[in-house]
Amino acid sequence: KMVDPTLAEMGKNLNEAMKMLEDNQRKVEEENEKKYARKDIPGPLQGSGQDMVSILQLVQNLMHGEEEEETSQSYRLQNVGEQGHMALLGHSLAAYISVLDRERLRKLTTRILSDTTLWLCRLFRYENGSAYYHEDDREGLLKICRLVIHTRYEDYTLEGFNVLYTKQPVIYISSAARTGLGQALCNQLGLPLSCMCRVPCNTMFGSQHQMDVALLDRVIKDDVESGKLPLLLVANAGTPGAGHTDKLGRLKELCEQYKMWLHVEGVNLATLALGYVSSSVLAATKCDSMTLTLGSWLGLPAVPAVTLYRHDDPSLSLAAGLTSSQPVEKLRALPLWLSLQYLGHDGIVERIKHASQLSQRLLENLKNLDFIKTSVEDELSSPVVVFKFFHEYSNRDQTSHAAQASTIQHPIISNERHIYDTFNQWLGEQLAQLVPASGVDVVELEDEGTCVRFSPLMTSAVLGTEIQDIDQLVDCLKMKIPVLTSTLQLREEFEQEVRRTVGLLYIEDLGWPGLGVVRYNYHCDGKNDDKQVKELEKINTELLKKLNELESDLTFSLGPEFGGQKNCVYIGMVTEDLDVSELVETIAATGREIEENSRLLENMTEVVRKGIQEAQLQLQQANEERLLEEGLLRQIPVVGSVLNWFSPFQASSKGRTFNLTAGSLESTESMYVSKAQGTGTTPPPTPASSLAKQRLPGQKAFKRSLRSSDGFSETSSISHCDDLDKMDQRPPTLSPDQEQGPLEMEKAVEQKEVVQAKTDTEDIHSDKSPPDCTKVEDQASQR
Repeated sequence: KMVDPTLAEMGKNLNEAMKMLEDNQRKVEEENEKKYARKDIPGPLQGSGQDMVSILQLVQNLMHGEEEEETSQSYRLQNVGEQGHMALLGHSLAAYISVLDRERLRKLTTRILSDTTLWLCRLFRYENGSAYYHEDDREGLLKICRLVIHTRYEDYTLEGFNVLYTKQPVIYISSAARTGLGQALCNQLGLPLSCMCRVPCNTMFGSQHQMDVALLDRVIKDDVESGKLPLLLVANAGTPGAGHTDKLGRLKELCEQYKMWLHVEGVNLATLALGYVSSSVLAATKCDSMTLTLGSWLGLPAVPAVTLYRHDDPSLSLAAGLTSSQPVEKLRALPLWLSLQYLGHDGIVERIKHASQLSQRLLENLKNLDFIKTSVEDELSSPVVVFKFFHEYSNRDQTSHAAQASTIQHPIISNERHIYDTFNQWLGEQLAQLVPASGVDVVELEDEGTCVRFSPLMTSAVLGTEIQDIDQLVDCLKMKIPVLTSTLQLREEFEQEVRRTVGLLYIEDLGWPGLGVVRYNYHCDGKNDDKQVKELEKINTELLKKLNELESDLTFSLGPEFGGQKNCVYIGMVTEDLDVSELVETIAATGREIEENSRLLENMTEVVRKGIQEAQLQLQQANEERLLEEGLLRQIPVVGSVLNWFSPFQASSKGRTFNLTAGSLESTESMYVSKAQGTGTTPPPTPASSLAKQRLPGQKAFKRSLRSSDGFSETSSISHCDDLDKMDQRPPTLSPDQEQGPLEMEKAVEQKEVVQAKTDTEDIHSDKSPPDCTKVEDQASQR
């Protein structure tokens, strides 16, 4: 087949450009050059221009930046694929086709637009529909609203806002719709916010994310009686949060009754292309319009969203902006036209089917997990899986759970829900970090709180999610559930231990995903507030440092960067073998040790300062006494030397030494007599702490020992006696050049006496007599 040389060259250049932009195997020299790329200040244009390779290299540097890209973002770039290249080629072709003569351009754009519309209508079971292609996914709904206004208000084209003033239009949207949709429509249409009515979802019967049809009926009747005009209803086939579908069949009947327009949007519309479609989603084919976001469903970059609609008057569609007489605007469908042909019917269905299979695989695994609660409307065909960690206490009856859903909540129940939200937020972030290819994210639902959402139709085509990624996600979830459960159970015990411990203050922070927050309460004695705050910060900072130096599996930190308490120690997630009492005791003992050491340093500083002043006074007094003893003549330089030569003066040396331990000045006469510096008073011992508890070999701090103390004592006693027997039976074999001196003999005897003392003590507790341990005493007495 003959191909236009320009088109062939365009495709070749696009392939070369994409290979260059997607090549992440850059050399070290290129990475060094990247550091000096232009960032903020644009450089001057090159006089002779640059070639395409240099320009693309600059684009590549700007795309990746000086810092390394996030894993998910680089993954997106690597998975554009050939179907993505076709979509990108469509934008280049659109610019090239726009230079054709008007007649050829009109024929080509008509063919592209009609083909794409026909394929989409057949693929998604929407008969006799027209299509509007737009970049912003809200723009299609905006054009539909203008079409309905032109349809219901005959004089709108001439009178404008005056006809709306006489009979105010009302647009109804679900309270589960995406945030800011109603306000965006009112702003673009020039309508007041009173024209937007949010319809509550079901709270007693059915899904809590479906629109309440009975309540909507009453609201419409009230608006009609008050002289308003019900204009349009926006329903969901897959809510943005939980992926639930409204009762589209009943809503369609209600719209026909009040001559309203029904518009449907949502991710579940993608399942219309499958062989089996649930009845709730199949009802969307009878609606007046629907918006499809094929770019995310099929993993196609830079393809427009499509709004399919049915209307008989082309002039009103033209007035509303749904159709255009400009051929260039019709070229928006060109990237989608190329991509649909490249994928084909089977390729499109296979991608949507693969996403649904991923959801079902995850849902089947979640059913077998304890402490995981799912929120799925239709388990057979829902492509969105929403789940959360939930630990139902056995002593909590059903009435408390009913009260939890009420508007007026008990403070304890409200705090419990806040804790669950915090834990699920942490769980979602951990899963997204451990398995980035899964595409899970955290979503806030009005009734259920914070949940983890898996929506493969929005992410799998771009991230390349496979079945093994779902299995890895489930494995990670199984690892995190015991940690969440044990942390939730030990939080109350930790709070009680901290509250009953002197010197520690428990800080209640419901937004912290971990064991809890504690602060060492500094005991101040009449100091000013600023100094107290600084001292408190100093002690808790040192306390955090000491705790992190311990060999434990716990994480100690200063808390979140924003919104956390100051001068506190935040303890992260824990396991079930945590010894809470030891942990709290260690924190308290370490805090006391730091505080007493700081006070000791302050006292020592004050003692040294007073000692220096006293030493200065004594030195001055000693100089005066020496002046009186030697006389005035001996102080004159020349005369004093001659006088000392004829009549030497024997002066007693009086030195002073400062004892840091006692904090006093002492005489140095004892040093000159014994010619050795005395040790002075024994320094005070450092504050005792429980940091060094006896632990088994390899056992980390704050872990409960799996062996009982009695068994450990008995085993230790037997092992000590066995060692003694071995020592008695072993003959002393020394080489001639390694004979033991008196000092070595004394050390050996002392060592055996210490071992014998330990053995006697353990045998007293275990009520067992050591086997023949008198040999040590006999040998010691003989020596």
